[in-house]
Amino acid sequence: MLVSAVTACVFAGSTACGSNVPIPQSWTSPHSTSPSTVNSRIEAGPGSDLSSLAEAIEEDDKDRSVINDSTPVQSLPSVLETSDPTISGATLNDLMTPRVDNLSPRILDETYRLGAGDLIHLDVFNVPEYSGEHQILADGSLNLPMVGKFSVGGMNLNQAEEAIARQYTPLVRHSVVTLRLLQPRPLQVAMAGEVNQPGVYTLSLTDSRQFPTVVDALKAAGGMTQTADLRQIQLQRPQAAGPPLLTTVDLWELLQNGDLSQNPALQDGDTLFIPTAAQTSLVETHQLATANVIADPNQTLNITVVGQVLRPGPHQVGPSAGSGAQHPTVTQAIQTAGGITPTADIRRIQVRRLTRSGPEQVIDIDLWALLQTGDRYQDIPLQQGDTVFIPTVAALNPTESTQLAAASFSPDQIQVNVVGEVERPGAVQVQPNTPLNQALLAAGGFNTRAQRTSVELVRLHADGAVSRREIKVDLAQNVNEETNPVLQNNDVVIVKRSNLASVTDGVRQILSPLNAIFGIQGLLNLF
Repeated sequence: MLVSAVTACVFAGSTACGSNVPIPQSWTSPHSTSPSTVNSRIEAGPGSDLSSLAEAIEEDDKDRSVINDSTPVQSLPSVLETSDPTISGATLNDLMTPRVDNLSPRILDETYRLGAGDLIHLDVFNVPEYSGEHQILADGSLNLPMVGKFSVGGMNLNQAEEAIARQYTPLVRHSVVTLRLLQPRPLQVAMAGEVNQPGVYTLSLTDSRQFPTVVDALKAAGGMTQTADLRQIQLQRPQAAGPPLLTTVDLWELLQNGDLSQNPALQDGDTLFIPTAAQTSLVETHQLATANVIADPNQTLNITVVGQVLRPGPHQVGPSAGSGAQHPTVTQAIQTAGGITPTADIRRIQVRRLTRSGPEQVIDIDLWALLQTGDRYQDIPLQQGDTVFIPTVAALNPTESTQLAAASFSPDQIQVNVVGEVERPGAVQVQPNTPLNQALLAAGGFNTRAQRTSVELVRLHADGAVSRREIKVDLAQNVNEETNPVLQNNDVVIVKRSNLASVTDGVRQILSPLNAIFGIQGLLNLF
């Protein structure tokens, strides 16, 4: 009987049998290419009856009444548990359990294609002289003992095992070939679309010997832009035959629910395309800015700020001190540009953002909602190359203007020019919402020639118009529009002369020629 014959061989050791012993398929490795036999190459020992053993095996092959190829491995526990499983460096346990490489189980995926640079271990069962480590050459071939140059480029592990087994069939009866991937080659992956640095990247295994994933590739490309559509990332994988395999990756599912299946391992030749989102969600933009798949938050951005700010133009905006790893925001860009002017319409601010697909993306921002309701999502993170536009308000509301002047994105100081009869005429730096009386005191107050009852306020408006009005001065008054208005940037306050000073200056002007004459006559009288 076959069971008894094989059991006898196993119990007796390597000297008990001397020919090829048929072994049911369920006993062999799941990666074996032999249908039902293994070349045991067990050498005969003294006193062995090889002919009797061969006849018994032949009868069992014909009869198959006791055991056949479909007999499960579990039907022979006593043989495996009580016998020495070692047969010329291999074990029965190794043959009957799935092969496990010294890499992550992910790389055993049948979609991995062998290529130049891969380091593999070839094991021809019980033929150590044909076994060993091999590196695939630049042309995708292996130099195999007794076979020579043989191409395996583009094959997966299973296909390569079968192909190599066929090469050894004329040399080794019932050859069993096992391939293990010891060291995969560095992967070349193409990145396109909404990434900061698109191009081709060479990625190696991580420190934990895992294949690089989609997230690893995005980090290598400088992270995604904030206009990326995380739900529709396209992974294109070339196939040995037929069109490329196209897969959609949903990174938003990974970020929100931790679905690791949305972060697949990459293979050599993969292409990742990150499309542009049709619309930008303010909430999702904030959430995305904290993920590790976006550009480095600590980098300085080149941002253009135009419209109603004190210093419009291009500016370099970096993370604010103490903000930690956070991207610069709209309000930080406005602060860098000197702050808003009193005529800024903060309800209709726009962030204009370039995309990789071509069209400009416009994001509407309402900073008034930020001031009134604390809607922090209005202060979105910016990215490289953004333009912030602050339009002009159609009509000014004095109450709102006062609130805006106290906002963090308003100027820290404004400049007011106080000229005329004050102690220190000229430009005065004051805080926003400074009233008229405080500006007069900042200029040293009235001098002895000043008209203390009224001053003239000159204001340049955003539309180019200039307004002039006379304001009665009462230093005891609180802030009010009639006698102590709030000043704006670049206001001019003119303090006139008093009537007495005007008369005195007139008399002096009339008498100045006479003084010159009397001065010369007095000089002549000296002679």
